[in-house]
Amino acid sequence: MPVTSTRRWPELRYAAWKDTRETLHLWTQVIGKIRLALTPWLNHSWHVALYMTARGFTTLPIPDGGRAFQIDFDFIDHVLRLTTSDGHSRRIMLRPMTVAEFHAQTMAALGELGIVVDLRTMPCEIVDCIPFDRDNIHAAYDAEYVNRFWRVLVAASEVLAHFRTGFVGKASPVHFFWGSFDLAVTRFSGRSAPRHPGGVPHLPNAVAQEAYSHEVSSAGFWPGGGGPIEYAAFYSYAYPAPEGFAAAKVKPSAALFHKQLGEFLLPYESMRRASDPDAALMEFLQSTYEAAADLGKWDRAALECPLGEPRTARAV
Repeated sequence: MPVTSTRRWPELRYAAWKDTRETLHLWTQVIGKIRLALTPWLNHSWHVALYMTARGFTTLPIPDGGRAFQIDFDFIDHVLRLTTSDGHSRRIMLRPMTVAEFHAQTMAALGELGIVVDLRTMPCEIVDCIPFDRDNIHAAYDAEYVNRFWRVLVAASEVLAHFRTGFVGKASPVHFFWGSFDLAVTRFSGRSAPRHPGGVPHLPNAVAQEAYSHEVSSAGFWPGGGGPIEYAAFYSYAYPAPEGFAAAKVKPSAALFHKQLGEFLLPYESMRRASDPDAALMEFLQSTYEAAADLGKWDRAALECPLGEPRTARAV
């Protein structure tokens, strides 16, 4: 691969950073739950997500009485920064430490800033989990692999954001869900969906049912780990999945339908080795969306538009 492609799409072998990935997942849940505890509910749980920055993740401003505060992961200097709108700040160095220690340091920093949070310490969407304040098992932090993971997310978010510009219907931001530990963007048909059955580990059924209250075609990136696959992959699914979705012909040739997950996958390693990785990813996003929209009989003429270009207004 060209050096520029390797930098943009670095190798991300699951086995090489498995322990770090599990620890980082839980750290992001600690921070995400702080946002969850203090932010008014927004449709489809959009209020809980983290967002990409030029250095890591951010919560965006969180309300705290008459002021606001923000928490940022910096995966270049490997620091967690807590800053308030009245000029105060604290920071925690990101290094190998247990989830319990990370939780304790974060809560102490919030206390020093005068921020009171009633944090529920049980992780979400993980089958066998331990409350944050008692987790002395997960303690790995490989700074190189965390930086690689973040670089993949930066590149993926750019392609996902461009893909999002081709839709004038309701669409989510490109955001990072700390529960499932994935970057996602979602398009909506505008129609309501059958009631979701729930059953997500350590997640109230009401949350899943609200998240999937309307028909969606959703796509994103997941770094692997647990469940039926461990390798990093881009994914695309529809809820509810229309008849024939699993058999749809999608692109590129490396894409596949995973029956157990009920979604299309494009293995990350296959995508990054393509002659044009960005084009291969866009092809996957577009073809899987078209399969969902066509088979689901979406009103594509009303919902879609050409992909956006810099400094060019959409023609109406």
